[in-house]
Amino acid sequence: MKATEFFKQVSPFEKKIVKPYVIAEAGVNHEGSMETAKRLVYEAKTGGADAIKFQTYKAETLASKDSPAYWDTTKEKTESQFALFSKHDKFWKDEMGLLKEYCDEVGIDFMSTPFDIESATFLNDMMDVFKISSSDLTNKPFIEYMCGFGKPILLSTGASHLHEIQEAVSWIDNFGNPLVLLHCVLNYPTPDDKANLGMIKGLKQNFPDRLIGYSDHTLPGKMKVCEMATLLGATVIEKHFTHDKTLPGNDHYHAMDVHDLKLFRENLETVFSILGEFDVTALEEEAPARRNARRSLVAARDLQAGTIITKDDLTFKRPAHGISPKFIDSVIGKEVLDHIEDDEVLQWNKLS
Repeated sequence: MKATEFFKQVSPFEKKIVKPYVIAEAGVNHEGSMETAKRLVYEAKTGGADAIKFQTYKAETLASKDSPAYWDTTKEKTESQFALFSKHDKFWKDEMGLLKEYCDEVGIDFMSTPFDIESATFLNDMMDVFKISSSDLTNKPFIEYMCGFGKPILLSTGASHLHEIQEAVSWIDNFGNPLVLLHCVLNYPTPDDKANLGMIKGLKQNFPDRLIGYSDHTLPGKMKVCEMATLLGATVIEKHFTHDKTLPGNDHYHAMDVHDLKLFRENLETVFSILGEFDVTALEEEAPARRNARRSLVAARDLQAGTIITKDDLTFKRPAHGISPKFIDSVIGKEVLDHIEDDEVLQWNKLS
């Protein structure tokens, strides 16, 4: 399903848990290779993602030369943001255009997170939705620039206090863009016990009129963190995506691959089959139990015709083939029209 269609159909006031819109965050895991980038697109589609998202930036407009690392330097040894971003900033307008065309061909939504005015401008012609990184949550002029395109916004909330999120939401509200807030822990990788998925509920409570999602940085494992996020009401799941988790550095080491993505989709199918109905009602499969495990009013002794029934004349036993015990007050005081034997299930046609 297309992103814009999904966001129109899913209400923030929906009581049900819904299958999430899944974004495979490829970032710059193509490492400058169009062949690898297309492989990522194809595998994301094969794995069941609704969208694949890249990142578009130039190192010189994103980070100063002395910007320190904030990732696990035992996995990614580059200790300067500028140095790392310089390795992976070669894809620009033409490359993104080619990837957009390939995504359309494969049948998956194309997205890329812009990190400057120029990339936001040319990406606007390629995307239906803008993703704003946690790192730009306080970047008012950049947020306002992207809101000016009038498209839905996905805003990650990593490393943010509630008042900062509220402030960013107010800037977006001034433009009236549809908004999805993504809970996120800005730590690479995030230990499972630090995922703080409870914040999904916190965001729902503080922003009841918004869709809430989850941007995940935990190690994929059995994909249970994303599964739990779905059960807590995340309507969008975003997770880093790679073609090879054994590759060194950057975002490969905490990303999911096509097998993890397929596992997540399979997990969700199982979960939703178990969740079943959300409207409270008796199920067709329960009909035998309703007939045989519930009780009826039963004669506690022989009752001759003409007897006026008292409470002592009645008990209640299975099955539910006769008068329900809920009607006991209506039965007491009625006259027996035809002999009722001891232990007989009461029927209305034998009562006045």
